[in-house]
Amino acid sequence: MRRLSFILLTLAVMSAHAADKPRDKTIYRTEADFYGKEKSILRFDVSRFSVKSPDAYRPVYHTVPVRQDTTGTCWCFSATSLLESEIKRLSGREIALSRMFTVYWEYVEKVRRFVREKGNSLIAEGSQHNAVIERMKQYGAVRAGDYSGRLDDQHPYNQERLIEELKGYLDYIAKEEIWNEDQVITATRLILNKVMGAPPDSIQVDGEWMTPRQYLEEDLQLPLDDYVSLISFRHLPYWTQDAYKVPDNWWNSKDYYNVPLDDFYMTIKSAIQKGISVAIAGDVSEPGRTGEADLAVVPTFDIPSEYIDSHSREFRFDNGSSADDHGVHLIGYTEITGEDWFLIKDSSTTAFKGRYPGYFFFHGDYIKLKILAILLHKDGAEKVIQEYQMRAAKR
Repeated sequence: MRRLSFILLTLAVMSAHAADKPRDKTIYRTEADFYGKEKSILRFDVSRFSVKSPDAYRPVYHTVPVRQDTTGTCWCFSATSLLESEIKRLSGREIALSRMFTVYWEYVEKVRRFVREKGNSLIAEGSQHNAVIERMKQYGAVRAGDYSGRLDDQHPYNQERLIEELKGYLDYIAKEEIWNEDQVITATRLILNKVMGAPPDSIQVDGEWMTPRQYLEEDLQLPLDDYVSLISFRHLPYWTQDAYKVPDNWWNSKDYYNVPLDDFYMTIKSAIQKGISVAIAGDVSEPGRTGEADLAVVPTFDIPSEYIDSHSREFRFDNGSSADDHGVHLIGYTEITGEDWFLIKDSSTTAFKGRYPGYFFFHGDYIKLKILAILLHKDGAEKVIQEYQMRAAKR
């Protein structure tokens, strides 16, 4: 999918060379074709920004940042981090949960739908925050120490081999039209077990053996039905529930409340000010997001702050310069010189390059323009839920 940075850099290169060389008539079908081995990355000077340390953002309780390494599982890392913070907020307990337990069962459910849809369903590493809620309802949860999702805990996460084997097997299934669900799921789990290890059927908690479902329901007692997802798109009717139309919403969930941008943004801001954190998802392939500086801002050459609205936001989504790239956990807020800044816990490799490993500072404009979907406890979205219910009652 195209990026605004790619477009701008292409125009710059064309302009710089137009006067001294014949027009290049080569057709570039991908960014890789254009850049070759010497890919350039457009960057924005962020030196004028002063964002303070994470403590200044009054962060909610959160577990230590963990790298997702070579996996596309940010959706699970960020949503699980949210639930860990929620366990502390709701019960006072500090518990680290297994991300990969959920990821394992997400692969199983993806393959199940692949079979039921006769191959017409996405198989990839990505997913959505609310998938964590759904998988926990189905399969429960375990602690981080109960299941790591890798055979050798001394090495980083790497699921390249898993995806390669899984897709190879499913290509064969589709080619031969072997749509036996039990058979395909059994074989899929053999692949997952070989690469990730088999998830536990039971765990010991305070001397008592419990299934993952029992641990979730009897011990953690997380109110999973109380978490809501919000989006803000002009192409959908506001104050209705509909699907978040991106590939990683692979099961076409229509549980997203679509609200105007001002309500979307103020929900995020008011929630974190009340101590309720938010899992957020959107575009991070931007010149204004730099891991070395721990910053994500909207560059001046993109769009001035006063022009960021639902139109400019939707335009970027429609042309592909804003995409559903990454999920992170928003854990703190402060105001600096009259502007909104948010503290972000991030599992990406980029987030570990700066002064504060595992953290980013997102400017409010970046949230407004580039964040496309959020998940949070309903207590942090009371106003929009009440407005939705009021309007629904009148329809």
